[in-house]
Amino acid sequence: MPKKKNIKKKKKIVKKISPKSAFAKRRSLSKKPLVKRKALSKKPVRRGAKKVNKATLRKKTSVIKGSKRRPRLQKDYKPTKSEAFMNPMQVEYFRQKLHKWRKAVLQESSETLKHLKEETSGIADPSDRATIETEHALELRTRDRQRKLLLKIDQALERIDSGIYGFCEVTGVPISLFRLEARPIATMSIEAQELHEKKEKVQNND
Repeated sequence: MPKKKNIKKKKKIVKKISPKSAFAKRRSLSKKPLVKRKALSKKPVRRGAKKVNKATLRKKTSVIKGSKRRPRLQKDYKPTKSEAFMNPMQVEYFRQKLHKWRKAVLQESSETLKHLKEETSGIADPSDRATIETEHALELRTRDRQRKLLLKIDQALERIDSGIYGFCEVTGVPISLFRLEARPIATMSIEAQELHEKKEKVQNND
């Protein structure tokens, strides 16, 4: 009979782990590995970019503001044809002229209003009362004309601010300095005004 080979069974060696070491291992595995944060890189500065100097900026602003200032007129200044039409000096001349005219009209208007407020009931004589009433009617018309004139002066000042003062609103050509001197609220040249008046006459006759 053949001999049976002695098969040695290999015993599995199981290492006994203490509960303390097992707990420590689990804890170490549960911890997340620390990740180092990357340092925030600064934005690269453009070599071509120039730093704004505050002093120069203030200087430039003051120059711009200074250019918008109104020119100072001499007492004897009068607009002439030899200079550029509606240059800053001429514009300022007509601005001041309109403001003075407006002030005078307002003063006249306040005086007219005082006269209108005067009572006529205390006057016994009928003829005197009739005379005062007629004067009041005339003053009312004057006040109405003053109101319309003030409106036209204000419109002329608005045209100065918008830069279209002195040019005919119909044709766009410059209004003569002679006409503007006589009537600073003029909106049309002499030719355009005459044509406008002729058209009005024709319409009235029809």
